Amino acid sequence: MDHASARYIVTDVDAAVAFYTERLGFRLDLRPAPGFAQVSRGALQLLLNRPGAGGAGQAMPDGRLPAPGGWNRIRIEVEDLPATVAQLKAAGSRFRNEVVTGNDGQQILLEDPSGNPIELFQPA
Repeated sequence: MDHASARYIVTDVDAAVAFYTERLGFRLDLRPAPGFAQVSRGALQLLLNRPGAGGAGQAMPDGRLPAPGGWNRIRIEVEDLPATVAQLKAAGSRFRNEVVTGNDGQQILLEDPSGNPIELFQPA
């Protein structure tokens, strides 16, 4: 079966599941262990892993551990970016920037509880 997914390393799987399901409309698909969960929104499957949990959370040969953050991100298209941002700010969500406008539309970078970025995008 062909499908694609993204994996985020998170410091607290419970907080990540609550954030993605309650604030961004994801569905909880799997929660087989304390260090792992799978959530989805439409065709996007997002795997949430705690460092040290399962194969994806293990240290690299040079000793580096997976960690949240960085700049790679998932992108979620929204119909009304200002309203979505206002709703998320009211719920206490953190953003890396303010709304910026590009050739194709507007975007802003939201952070999950571990600091992983989510691009919210409204097409022009």
